Amino acid sequence: MITGSAVELLPLVFARPQEALARARELLGSAPGPHDASVAHQVIGIWERDFGDLRAGLGHLNRARRLARESGSAEREADVLATLGLGYVHAGRTGASIQALTRACELATGATLPRVLFRRAYVMWVLGRHQEGLEDLRRAIPLLRRGEDTIWLARALTLRGTLYLALGSVERARADFDGAEALWDTTGQEHDKAIAVVNRGVAAFRSGDLPAALHHLEQAERTLAELGTPSYVVDLWRCDVLLTAGLARDALREADAGAERMDRLGGPASRRAELVLTAARAALAFGDHATAIDRAEAAARAFTAQRRPWWAAHARLTLATARHATPRPEAPTTPTTAPHAEAPPSPTTTGHLEAPASREATVHSEEPGSPEPAPHPQEPASREPVRHPRPDDPAALAQEAAAVAARLQELGSPDAPRAWLLAGRTAAAAGRTGEAGAHLARAARARHRGPAYARVDGWLAQALLAGMAGREAGVLAACRRGLDLLDEHRMTLGAAELRAGVGAQGAELATLAQRVVGDHPRRLLAWSERWRASALSVPPARPPEDPLLMRDLTAFREISGRVEEARSAGKAVPQLQREQHRLERAIRDRLLALGAEGGRAARPGPGGLAREVLRELGPRRLAEIVVIDGRLRVLLCGGGRVRAYPAGTLTGAAAEAAHANAALRRLAYGAPAAGLERAARRLEAELLGEAAAHLGSAPLVLVPPGHLHDVPWALLPSLRERVLSVSPSAAAWLRAARIPPPDGPVVLVRGPGLGGGGAEVPVLAGRYGAATVLENGQATAQEVLKRIDGSSLAHIAAHGSFRADSPMFSSLHLDDGPLTVHDVERLSRAPYRIILSSCDSGRMEPVGGEELLGLSAALLPLGTAGIVASTVPVHDEAVVPLMLALHDGLRAGLGTAEALRDARAALPDDPLHRATGLSFSAIGAA
Repeated sequence: MITGSAVELLPLVFARPQEALARARELLGSAPGPHDASVAHQVIGIWERDFGDLRAGLGHLNRARRLARESGSAEREADVLATLGLGYVHAGRTGASIQALTRACELATGATLPRVLFRRAYVMWVLGRHQEGLEDLRRAIPLLRRGEDTIWLARALTLRGTLYLALGSVERARADFDGAEALWDTTGQEHDKAIAVVNRGVAAFRSGDLPAALHHLEQAERTLAELGTPSYVVDLWRCDVLLTAGLARDALREADAGAERMDRLGGPASRRAELVLTAARAALAFGDHATAIDRAEAAARAFTAQRRPWWAAHARLTLATARHATPRPEAPTTPTTAPHAEAPPSPTTTGHLEAPASREATVHSEEPGSPEPAPHPQEPASREPVRHPRPDDPAALAQEAAAVAARLQELGSPDAPRAWLLAGRTAAAAGRTGEAGAHLARAARARHRGPAYARVDGWLAQALLAGMAGREAGVLAACRRGLDLLDEHRMTLGAAELRAGVGAQGAELATLAQRVVGDHPRRLLAWSERWRASALSVPPARPPEDPLLMRDLTAFREISGRVEEARSAGKAVPQLQREQHRLERAIRDRLLALGAEGGRAARPGPGGLAREVLRELGPRRLAEIVVIDGRLRVLLCGGGRVRAYPAGTLTGAAAEAAHANAALRRLAYGAPAAGLERAARRLEAELLGEAAAHLGSAPLVLVPPGHLHDVPWALLPSLRERVLSVSPSAAAWLRAARIPPPDGPVVLVRGPGLGGGGAEVPVLAGRYGAATVLENGQATAQEVLKRIDGSSLAHIAAHGSFRADSPMFSSLHLDDGPLTVHDVERLSRAPYRIILSSCDSGRMEPVGGEELLGLSAALLPLGTAGIVASTVPVHDEAVVPLMLALHDGLRAGLGTAEALRDARAALPDDPLHRATGLSFSAIGAA
């Protein structure tokens, strides 16, 4: 028998891990007999295996096995052997793991047998041998129920739910997770309880509820931190959720950070291989094909060496997808930031790859570990070869993709339909139309089951199948159904960042439809609008009055202010920067976990949007720039008609826009910018093409694609003297045009550190009379938000910072620190008109497909009808006369676009003031 002091240690290691470790070491220091010493070494081995160094853990477990033999207890030896089997499988020593568990099953009797069966089932799950794992649990669970072994029964139910998830049975998995969680509530197993919360997050993820998944993962991460144990398994799942949400760069950053921690701390090679695969999928999602191929090959080699065919097949799927997405050497390439500029990308390049459905934190957190050890020398090489077809060999790619799809089908993977979709694409590229049709038909069967984001791929396959058969009506019907599903999925997401990210999955559906209707301007407008800026059609869920969130936002402002002060003084403050990054992630995690508040965007039927836009335009004109296969086409709306004109290319327009913006920046900093006029003419030719000659003289609304929103539109010769406004979509302009002006106050804000001192603010205060003025320490984030909520006009003179890496943390610098986009989303109603006289305040980052994130993008769905902001740095002093003239026009009753046009004309005729005027745009309709 195990002594009373030792018997508590094994369950304690997953209740209070640090306490269990300390007590085990204390027990060893008291010179125990072999039985109790075996328990102590087993506890230390489990702790090291899961929370420390895997190699050290295996050393302790082997000592525990030797001591168990010395004790003469077959039950003790069986229990240690089962624990050792888990350690071996995570070290990549599959043969040794199976051998240890087989021997443990032979030795075990009584209450030990179901516990050993459970651990063998766990190993089968890691190896992807799911049916064998379910068979072991079929034997173990009744024995655990009869023995009233609550802790191990809860673990077994959790593991069975995990296996069901791997096989795509989400409801059965959820039932098991609920049952396990009810059992955990009767125990003191705090670590296991945290893992139960992880499981709830995973079940939510598999059913498509991304906010709930992120909420549960965040909750589990906090609990694990309180227990003092790392949360690598949470990191792995969080990467998958971010990737599915279209936030691929974030997923890659998370995966890289996890790998760095693993290399530093040591841990299971099995988990490290999974993390490498996640990184490969993230790199693929934003178009870094070389990195994706490199990491997918590394993951495939690791899984093959570990004899994990399930995982090896998923790695091969990612590898084949990356090779298919890699442009052939002779093909022209387009920027990876503009997926719609290429031939239709694979949906797996858009950030919506579903994770291989077998990862789960079951009994305890299995942490990603150190660089994988070499396979055990006694283990034969896997029969799963890692194939390397070249991207320029379509036939070999088609053969490999079909083999991967068949293998995933055989393994029962929920990713099999996605693999068949890839097989169909590669076969079509190789000219094997018969094979392509058969593969696409298999993929299309998935359109009626699974979460919305997975069914979208089924409708994509159906659209491609209809296109091969020349059925244009079938293509449009499938595209419509797929985009409807994507809208349903988007409306379950509360965070604007998540809503924007999922738009990428609709890129190819929209492109397919646009190709079909390309010769019909009205229908092309309807399909362009069908998916453009949909995330802006409904306001994001308002952040809750969460004390922890408010605390973190306040702390973030304070820390950010101190970081900026230190930078200005030329000091390095790494500790403050680390705290700033920690707070940024905490805020983001809480807001990403928001669910939707309900509501749905009002969407006109096909053709209806064109009628409504034409009616609302009156004498004005609207030019929407559409991208199809990298070519620009201008849809000119007005006078009751929609006409289409060819223009340049997306890559050409982006390059010319970059040159023009660079020239404006040079002028803002007092440097010469020769050739600006030539750049303006080239930019106009690329963007507007033949449409420039047909614009007339009426006020114009421009609707550019997401990747061209930072164009200095007023620089274009045909637009320079025109009343011009810009909008993310025609539908967004239509909504803004119909917002009634409120009878709210005028608010003037002057932030700190402005080169010109925000000199326009006191002048404007005198002109407006009753305006609310916030300056000289009163312009704090909370006060500014309170005052501008529901205002008719807000003017904010404050430095701006745009964060391309995290647009929701773009900010205006106020007296107590940055006012971020996350803060702005807390407004009940944004100002009807808002003037942002600072640098970069009008910049928006394209995310997903045609979605946009940034300060202006946040204001539009919250009720702002008109914005004036810059897309490049501007000279603080030169801004003052422009702003004063702009407000003169607004006070005279002009709209923002007309007032801005007149304000430019009133500026001094020198390069600096001209550049300042051209740097600002009117956004919206008021």
